[in-house]
Amino acid sequence: LSALINHVSQGGVDYLVVQGTTGESATTTSDEKKKIIETIKESNAYQLPIVYGIGGNDTETLLTQIKNTSFDGIDAILSVAPYYNKPSSRGVKEHFNAIADACPVPVILYNIPGRTGINLSPETVLALAEHSNIIGIKEASCIIEQCIEIAFHKPNDFLLISGDDVQAVPIISIGGVGVMSVIANALPNKFSEMIHDALKGDFVSAQKILGHFLAIDSYLYEEGNPVGVKLILEHLDLMESQVRRPLASGSNELKINLVNRCKQEKLI
Repeated sequence: LSALINHVSQGGVDYLVVQGTTGESATTTSDEKKKIIETIKESNAYQLPIVYGIGGNDTETLLTQIKNTSFDGIDAILSVAPYYNKPSSRGVKEHFNAIADACPVPVILYNIPGRTGINLSPETVLALAEHSNIIGIKEASCIIEQCIEIAFHKPNDFLLISGDDVQAVPIISIGGVGVMSVIANALPNKFSEMIHDALKGDFVSAQKILGHFLAIDSYLYEEGNPVGVKLILEHLDLMESQVRRPLASGSNELKINLVNRCKQEKLI
């Protein structure tokens, strides 16, 4: 973990996301989560803001987790939409408002209907944006019309953040402020360059770089996430590529194809 933190910090990322989907939060124990965040706090040494994943489908359990978490060195939490239960919009709002009321740091919503089974509609998001402690949303619905509606109607200080690497530049073009990235764990330099170009309004340069990342995107998720990005990290000697079941570790064929395509695109 320390090597990875050093890698992305030197690669130009603006903040760290800990225990999100790519961090295999679904298969880490409570004790492991504590060890992970403490290790990252120590390695980071307050250099970059930290967003910590606290999300799930049992509101009361999350409130207990918030109560038992040390928030020193944590700048915000990322909280995924409650999955499996499929709550109504009213239930979703009650869930997130309770979390925001209890949390001592700001809350960022996380919409990823492909994993959760529910979509946070623009109406629901905009209602939640009225809470003073809900400061933004990681939008991974890949529904650009939805992102446009949120961008058009949101409060000025509410953050629209892409949750999909290849949609990051388009979302920035409509008022987004960045991305919580998968591939930036392995290739932070070029990806950060792309994002910073887009944020400066240089979309010609950003789109050229985006083309290279688009070329590897299907390989990256072919066997699940974080399988692909871990194969690249293993190639870079930053970590081993094993993942926890029910994910299966990446095949040798995928590693060869992914690494070769990264080389063809001059990303490694």
